[in-house]
Amino acid sequence: MRRILHVDMDAFYASVEQRDRPELRGRPVVVGGDPHGRGVVCAASYEARAFGVRSAMPMARALRLCPAAEVVAPHFTRYRDVSRAILQIFRDVTPLVEPLSLDEAYLDVTENAWGEPFGTRVAKRLKHAIAEATGLTASAGVAPNKFLAKIASGWKKPDGLTVIPPERVEAFLQQLPIDALWGVGPVTAGKLRTAGIGRLVDVRARPLAELQAVVGSQAEWLVQLAHGRDARPVEPNRARKSVGTENTFARDLTEPGDIRRAIESQAREVADWLSRKDISARTITIKIRYGDFTTVTRSESSERPVQDAESIAARALALLDRTEAGRRPVRLLGVSAHNLYDGTRRPTDTEEAWLPLD
Repeated sequence: MRRILHVDMDAFYASVEQRDRPELRGRPVVVGGDPHGRGVVCAASYEARAFGVRSAMPMARALRLCPAAEVVAPHFTRYRDVSRAILQIFRDVTPLVEPLSLDEAYLDVTENAWGEPFGTRVAKRLKHAIAEATGLTASAGVAPNKFLAKIASGWKKPDGLTVIPPERVEAFLQQLPIDALWGVGPVTAGKLRTAGIGRLVDVRARPLAELQAVVGSQAEWLVQLAHGRDARPVEPNRARKSVGTENTFARDLTEPGDIRRAIESQAREVADWLSRKDISARTITIKIRYGDFTTVTRSESSERPVQDAESIAARALALLDRTEAGRRPVRLLGVSAHNLYDGTRRPTDTEEAWLPLD
């Protein structure tokens, strides 16, 4: 039986800002862009979340909900430094660490450097080590597999620890709504509820063909998760095939200028990551989800791999011109780079990555 941990830092960006600026502690803090323009919330402290402020929300709306909020520009270099320190703590305990973003990771602690036989004790020691080293809190989930561990880590936040031992897996599954299933977003959840499937365990009672009519190729995977099964190992060295970022907007974008600025900003964020890693990309892809939830992608490949911001932004904007964005409201935008090469033009062998927004 594996002992899998999912560790998730609490309100990571905002917590780093509060740690480094004592005058912000205990106050609502919103990390993000200019509130007088089209700034978007990257992260919100728990004090701000109490007013309904959430990531990806327009900053202007966040300040209407919480006028007393302190708006702070993001400091990504600082966040990355803290993230590296936390990952080192994890890797001192086990080599089986799979980072998901700057602020969360899976760990397989079935065997660990501390010789601890119980995942719960490892999680407690890790939380203490993180607090000692960084002054920040983390929430952790402990379970027999990755799916359950990730759900558990979000069960009691902030500074939470939720353990799902094998004998309690079924009781835990019984209380989960359908949204808890891996890969079930608002649209799919709505379809499942229309079909009378409101709880995770309801999936078990439906014929596979009926589920396939609702969720397509996801059906078999959802059945496995509904039984609490997830055989995926913790993979510390997955091959990276792409890097990207995307944002769902709290309010649909309708102005072409706003849409172009958002795409260009995302393209430059991707280019910044590529440049820092000395990686180039042959293929640039944009993703657009319209207000009616229709989703389209556009891609373009070149013979010469690129990493500079101007080239990637220009290619992303050219792809944008091949869509109906601006003529139709836009709910989500994303930019990603594929067919990656390192500085010597060899294909890379690291994992897929999505630039984190906390």
